[in-house]
Amino acid sequence: MINDTLQNRRTVIAIIITVVIVIYILRLFSIQIIESRYKEGADSNAFFKKTQFPPRGLIYDRNHTLLVYNKPAYNIALIMREIRELDTLAFCKALNISKEYFIKRIAEIRDRKKNYGYSSYTPQLFMTQLGIEDIATIQQSMYKYPGFYIQNRTLREYAFPNAAHVLGSIGEVSQAKIESDSYYKQGDYTGRDGIEKTYEKQLRGVKGVEVLLRDAKGRIKGKYENGKEDVAPKAGENLNLTLDAQLQVLAEKLLKGKMGSVVAIEPSTGEILAMVSNPSFNPSILVGRQRSKNYMQLVRDPLKPLMNRATQAQYSPGSAFKPIQALVCQQMGGISANTLFSCSGPGSSPIKCTHSHGSPVSLLSAIEQSCNPYFWNAFKVTVEKNGYGEKNILFRTNYDEWADKMKSFGLGEKFTDGDIYEQSRGYIPTQKFYNKVYRAETGWRAITIRSLSIGQGEVLVTPLQLANSMAVIANNGYYITPHLNRCDSMRKKIHRCKVDKKYFPIVYEGMCRVFESGTARASRIEGLVMCGKTGTVENSHGDNHSIFVGFAPRENPKIAIAVVVENAGYGSLYAAPIFSLLVEQFIYRKIKRTELLNKTCVTVTNSNVKER
Repeated sequence: MINDTLQNRRTVIAIIITVVIVIYILRLFSIQIIESRYKEGADSNAFFKKTQFPPRGLIYDRNHTLLVYNKPAYNIALIMREIRELDTLAFCKALNISKEYFIKRIAEIRDRKKNYGYSSYTPQLFMTQLGIEDIATIQQSMYKYPGFYIQNRTLREYAFPNAAHVLGSIGEVSQAKIESDSYYKQGDYTGRDGIEKTYEKQLRGVKGVEVLLRDAKGRIKGKYENGKEDVAPKAGENLNLTLDAQLQVLAEKLLKGKMGSVVAIEPSTGEILAMVSNPSFNPSILVGRQRSKNYMQLVRDPLKPLMNRATQAQYSPGSAFKPIQALVCQQMGGISANTLFSCSGPGSSPIKCTHSHGSPVSLLSAIEQSCNPYFWNAFKVTVEKNGYGEKNILFRTNYDEWADKMKSFGLGEKFTDGDIYEQSRGYIPTQKFYNKVYRAETGWRAITIRSLSIGQGEVLVTPLQLANSMAVIANNGYYITPHLNRCDSMRKKIHRCKVDKKYFPIVYEGMCRVFESGTARASRIEGLVMCGKTGTVENSHGDNHSIFVGFAPRENPKIAIAVVVENAGYGSLYAAPIFSLLVEQFIYRKIKRTELLNKTCVTVTNSNVKER
């Protein structure tokens, strides 16, 4: 019995000793192999590993015009444990900073809540994005301030003060980004929006490292093994965008003093030739140490210059919707090219006409003269071709088919297979939505949602979607996902609309007549056959929006454009001339109609609209 007790005690003691040894071994393994901070601490006694930052990739337009490049910049970094006998006042004077700022920054660096992963052994950023003028005084006397180092960096520089929403900006990396991507360290920069964000991994390049040897007192003695362990940084990839810089500059000039947007697309490739949102800003103001201050000013601006209206603003398309309506109604068998409907002008009901023309009206004339009653009747007979009512579910089936065909033009959905950073989806109302609004599946019919027939009501689109819908028509029934990177792989993303090719010719002819004898005849270009459609969109918050969509030339189209000018009245007043001038620039590479150019480059005010 006694022997058994002793034996049990020996076993327990052996187990305890074994567990302690195992824990000790695991801890040693963790410290030496898994946890880097101890290794970093040990290495830092003998080496200083200086990060070499790669230059960011350059950005060019479609004609290889340089848009974005790099200029030298500098960071001041420190290793806390190496700072000793610092003349704080001299240091602050050399950097043109206050002692209070110095104390605050040191406290922030040491605060592990603000500076996650802080270590006194590793470099920490003290100041960032300094220009040569900022460090000129201190550069020659850094030896007086042990523990502080200058890091060579680059900042973005812009060849033009344009395309801010497309290009995007660079900003300091967030803690969430650091935790999700091991490439980044505290104080690194990353693309925050636009192309800079979408193509961050291609543009950022690969960091390098320079290994420097320390002496027993921690002083830098030179390269370790003559640089054999150094790794050179790899520059980021250059990008060729689809933008036409000259067209972009002109579009921004034409929108100056107005609120709105322009999107121009090359139909055959889906390449975005221009994308403008106004109000805008000079992209250079979001570079360097003034970025935070300038960014907050943009955020507080009530005109919302940071918002990309070209891809995020949502509007009722108004009459710009009618060419698509004509195609879908033909495809569903509601109308044909020979269908006639009567029009009583302003006396028409339930939707009145805003133009004066003869009656009955053909589909061709309805597009040319933008006849509201025609498209109301076309929509009604299309969705109610099988009747409606509690026992007739075909009405709701027809509506679903109508909505599905509208979406096939790229409306009501984001272009998720493209490279546009921020988009709104727009909205093509669903049957479920109307069932909920009217509380019963039988509580609505065509007349209930009649505003959809003329592009009003609940239907919403973005200018990007409008331009793309014109590319669909220009291409006789398909589109390539709109994109900004000029690479061949994007051209494979082809989408076909759900309308047969045979229904397009009459729509081409009607849109052509808009310029020849219709609502945009004042904006035609002599000798060039164009197709377009004006839109005047009701706005509950002010004057109507002026919209124009179209493509040119009619045969073998080279460009499709959507123009939206907010609170500017009729589509023919501002949007149509902007469209016409952009076509002239792109097709002929210059503007001959200087009088129209000067007339169009004016600020839109309520008084302008009323006078005209």
